[in-house]
Amino acid sequence: MNPFTAPAFFAGMLLSLSLIMAIGPQNAHVIRSGILRQHLWLTVAVCAASDVVFIALGVAGLAQLGGLSDKLLGAMTGGGALVLMLYGSQAMGRFLRPAADTVAGAATGAGVGTDAAIATPPHISPRRAIAAALAFSWLNPHAWLDTAVVIGTASLAYARPDNAVFGLGAATGSVLWFGALGMTVFAIGQRMNSPTVWRALDGLVALMMWATAVWLLVGLF
Repeated sequence: MNPFTAPAFFAGMLLSLSLIMAIGPQNAHVIRSGILRQHLWLTVAVCAASDVVFIALGVAGLAQLGGLSDKLLGAMTGGGALVLMLYGSQAMGRFLRPAADTVAGAATGAGVGTDAAIATPPHISPRRAIAAALAFSWLNPHAWLDTAVVIGTASLAYARPDNAVFGLGAATGSVLWFGALGMTVFAIGQRMNSPTVWRALDGLVALMMWATAVWLLVGLF
């Protein structure tokens, strides 16, 4: 890397990491996949790749175009908020009725009444895992607002080609974060696989998704 472009690269990386480290729907979904041992690395790859696409769109297009139109931004934000509300309701349902997962565990062959039966939902296919990861990325306005809009706008502080280097640094930060999060949750995931932890995680995820949805909707007015 040209030493004159290094500041732009690391500035992009630090901005990306500062935006993505807060626990959000994407991160929570990766954590859940890791604890369940269900397509963790596929989920990590889809989330990281989605962020890279968002960043590229922001740096190469949205920032130069002045961002999204108000109508399109409103429609995407409203639709994404609705998705977050629905996912939050599902998580709250698991929090309020943890015994419901016992039936799911029985369907996978786990003994009814055991921790495994309570904590293990049905196995999902790779296609469903990809669809879920895409939904938490592409239908979550918070994700693409942070990446495409915020990072894209910040890249305007750098002239070409440093703006591209800034975007590359931001994309690198996102990939590093999801990789590190995946390795961490893979290492400690089984220790967290208990009914108590699952209830706490589901409750936290529900409140977080609802709060994010409300924040997004308030921003429309």
